[in-house]
Amino acid sequence: MLRVAVMVSGGGTNLQAIIDAVKDGTITNTELVAVISNNAGAYALTRAKDNNIPAYCISPKDYESRDAFNDALLDKVNELNVDLIVLAGFLVRIPEKMVHQYSHRIINIHPSLIPSFCGDGFYGENVHKAVIKSGVKFTGATTHFVDENVDTGAIILQDVVPVLINDDFETVAKRVLEIEHEILVKTVKAFCDNKIVFKDNRAFIVEE
Repeated sequence: MLRVAVMVSGGGTNLQAIIDAVKDGTITNTELVAVISNNAGAYALTRAKDNNIPAYCISPKDYESRDAFNDALLDKVNELNVDLIVLAGFLVRIPEKMVHQYSHRIINIHPSLIPSFCGDGFYGENVHKAVIKSGVKFTGATTHFVDENVDTGAIILQDVVPVLINDDFETVAKRVLEIEHEILVKTVKAFCDNKIVFKDNRAFIVEE
């Protein structure tokens, strides 16, 4: 049984997709051992409590320095003895020492087709506003492993949606969110089933 922690800053709809997939057996061999947020008011913490998952708030605001926060976050993850960390809309940069310690065991979901519309400053509605402004005809979502930089780790899975003539950033965001749920569940399932392999520093999901 793999021990999985999910980190979330907001409402947690991607978290809910994972919870539902574990409950209905889509994701097997998995125990959700914690939900961690940097935001005490995040509805994701309520989702966790409603599903009997331990919930923790670890916020940079509660520490005298970023180093102190980083240490507290890593200490909690180590205490939980997790096999996988899922960043499901977690808006705090992961400490480099955590990235190293949990190499290829931290997965992020990003609301665009990396390497487009990603990196510093590209989060939440900022991504979708940039998509609309650019005039691209397609966007999507990406799951990837987390490395020392922002949105540069090995891509695991992507899916695509159209950008239509009457779209605004909100309609695009809604369309992308639907596929975020799908590919995040598929990615977590693949990890827990040991179906992710690497070739030339690229990640792939394989079926036996």
